Amino acid sequence: MQNVKKRKLDIVVLSDIHLGTYGCHAKELLQYLKSIKPKTVILNGDIIDIWQFSKRYWPKSHMKVIKYLTGWMSKGVKIYYIPGNHDEMLRRFAGFKIGSFSIVNKLVLELDEEKKAWFFHGDVFDVTMKHSKWLAKLGAVGYDMLILINRFVNFISEKIFNKGKLSLSKQIKNGVKSAVKFINNFEQTAADIAISNQYEFVVCGHIHQPQIKEMNNEDGTVTYLNSGDWIENLTALEYVHGQWTLYKYDEAEFAVAEKELDEEVEVNNSLLFQNLVAEFELLK
Repeated sequence: MQNVKKRKLDIVVLSDIHLGTYGCHAKELLQYLKSIKPKTVILNGDIIDIWQFSKRYWPKSHMKVIKYLTGWMSKGVKIYYIPGNHDEMLRRFAGFKIGSFSIVNKLVLELDEEKKAWFFHGDVFDVTMKHSKWLAKLGAVGYDMLILINRFVNFISEKIFNKGKLSLSKQIKNGVKSAVKFINNFEQTAADIAISNQYEFVVCGHIHQPQIKEMNNEDGTVTYLNSGDWIENLTALEYVHGQWTLYKYDEAEFAVAEKELDEEVEVNNSLLFQNLVAEFELLK
């Protein structure tokens, strides 16, 4: 990735990474982080999955993500950490600051042209979280298991049947009416509160549904954004030159970059060999 020019971003929003779980795509996330140069980073909840954290499962790739983020801190990149439900214990440290890093429960930033963006994780709208936390935690374990099963199914699908990948959890979400209703209600509730507070943008995570869309009610209009996750969708929100875009990880994009790097190394090694031969000829 050294030969790839990093994309400059004003803001990048990441959520629902779930470091410490089997479903987390930490290697892919690290590739993405190395490809960008943001001024401000907003970690919008469920970055480390403290619910399911275990000393028995903490791969090097997960630690590398943490190290890379702290590396940004040392360079003065502004980083806001907004805890979610899976890392909610960090909420007790709201207001903590060290260098360019701070922990907040919610965040309002004034963007270009005096437009305000409201950032929060979104679990406050989740009735299950409020009244049956044990059920939510049980569901999280089941979800992680489903992701593992999904990876096995995709391995069989690709290697044996030469077919594409599929998402079991997406099919379940899209096929269950109550799940679809919950997502719609979540988005509308966030939009309604943002409109009542006269925010131009409302940015959430939590429901693992990447989205950018205009939403309205009788009082006005707001742009609703969701950064998705790094379990299934591998998405992030990027803000640059006054525009929001939804980034989707593309394995082929990084495969090309790695190939270019390999070719560059091969050329350099070849030149080094030629120079060594030339030096040897002079010594004879």
